[in-house]
Amino acid sequence: MNVHAPPKATAERSHDTKLRVADCDIHPLPNTVKDLYPFLEKRWRDHLESFGARRRQAIYQGPAYPKGQPEAARRDAWPPGGRPGSSLDLMRRQHLDANNVELGILTVINPHPGNYQNPDQSVAMCRAVNDWQVAEWTGKDTRLRASILAAYEHGDAAVAEIERLADDPNFVQVFLLSRTAQPLGNRCYWPIYEAASQADLPVGVHAFGNSGFPITSSGWPSYYIEEMAGHAQTCQSQVTSLVLEGVFERFPKLRVVFIESGFGWLPSLTWRLDTHWKKLKAENPALKRLPSEYIRDHIWVTTQPIEEPERPRHLLDVFDWIGWDRVLYSSDYPHWDFDDPARCLPAGVTQEQRDKLFLTNALSLYGQK
Repeated sequence: MNVHAPPKATAERSHDTKLRVADCDIHPLPNTVKDLYPFLEKRWRDHLESFGARRRQAIYQGPAYPKGQPEAARRDAWPPGGRPGSSLDLMRRQHLDANNVELGILTVINPHPGNYQNPDQSVAMCRAVNDWQVAEWTGKDTRLRASILAAYEHGDAAVAEIERLADDPNFVQVFLLSRTAQPLGNRCYWPIYEAASQADLPVGVHAFGNSGFPITSSGWPSYYIEEMAGHAQTCQSQVTSLVLEGVFERFPKLRVVFIESGFGWLPSLTWRLDTHWKKLKAENPALKRLPSEYIRDHIWVTTQPIEEPERPRHLLDVFDWIGWDRVLYSSDYPHWDFDDPARCLPAGVTQEQRDKLFLTNALSLYGQK
């Protein structure tokens, strides 16, 4: 990330003058799958012991590409005898307290059982992870809020889990991964959007996931760096599908947050969609407005991994176009590409813009005012 202040600047600030932060992407992690056993019926504990869990990419276990660090984590984020993200005490010391985080949104991506091949196991594991988040995280630190993991490839089951937790103040969004079996505008996902809208919950779409297909539109890439860059491609496809399939016309209250996929791609995609729609709008008459208008009203993005152009002014132009009220700070703690809130923005950001991006946008979106 770009550094525009001397390292000592953050340390010298008093608590009263510290930046107030809402972090919209914090990754807790069970130390082992057995941490989830208290929240699983015996049949599913036995199932895990005998058969394990199978994602839709069942030909491999674990990530398709090696990470720059084990567990994709900072070297200093490993608690004694544990995995990074498994210790609330360490998270408090390293991040929540150190960076004055007033609101932290938990986003569990390992495991995210929403796309397991076994639909019954997907349902049981999502429920267990959700209950574990309350017991071990939000129930122990009032700054934290959880995301509802739902079996998103199994519509009715996903709706049931959303409805189970819709009124629980520990949860503030429905949480999917970006590589889905079909584009997110497909009608098989519409019951999820209806349930989220009725519960007044945003839908978070986080990078990664297993669709059962290669992770690019042209097959399997060779390197981890290609996978990292490809998240923007995946999310462009999902935004396109949501808009053109008429999801936002059908669900006018729906809010969607794209998490950990950057955001510099959004303006150019929107310009292209507007241009094509003007010429081809007869194909989908359900759309009543320009794609850019739906995007402006319904899409939020998080900062990490933030784009780093050679001219910082170009990044500010992107913020200006997307709207300073539609961008949310995210750290990606405890991962290796963690973004320090004191150093992740270029020079030239006003105090009003900073307050929106680091705090008030998230408080408004997640109903935490």
